[in-house]
Amino acid sequence: MQVTIVHVHVKPEHVEDFIAATRENHLASVQEPGNLRFDVLQLEEDPTRFVLYEAYADEAAAAAHKETAHYRRWREAVAEWMAEPRQGIRYRGLFPESGA
Repeated sequence: MQVTIVHVHVKPEHVEDFIAATRENHLASVQEPGNLRFDVLQLEEDPTRFVLYEAYADEAAAAAHKETAHYRRWREAVAEWMAEPRQGIRYRGLFPESGA
């Protein structure tokens, strides 16, 4: 399992825009072959900070996500809304095991 945890800091005036665009990306992403999970989290103490938890069956499925039209639209839409560049950290998922 390939997991990427993306940390995002959004400009305060674009929080609602970011949520709307990210919802659309989420809805399409969970329909992708190989997608196991695509969670969007907002920090309670600072609503301008988000975490995207993306789990794919393997590296190929994660790479395919970055080639989808919905991801490219999201990436372009949110670029100017970032207070700082987003940071994606890749992990190898151990548990639950694929198919479990």
